[in-house]
Amino acid sequence: MITLVAVTACETAPVQEMSDARQAIAVAKEAGAADLAAAELAAAEQFLQSAERKLEDHAYREARDDALEAKEKALNALKLSESGKDNGSE
Repeated sequence: MITLVAVTACETAPVQEMSDARQAIAVAKEAGAADLAAAELAAAEQFLQSAERKLEDHAYREARDDALEAKEKALNALKLSESGKDNGSE
């Protein structure tokens, strides 16, 4: 029990994960994901917003999970937008 409390108390804010998610979303937007992968981009943005709320509540583990999910969704949106551009240019 003491170990669990100590581990929880040592949780740190997921600063890098939040930054990575924001950057991935920005890159996806620049690649045209708003038009070519709107649903995936919207999901990424929703996960990022959720992570930000959890960060404010000091729920760092949950914030980290949502930030990682936001990054994953943004990278998927990027892939979809890049493949959409490739298909449109042929």
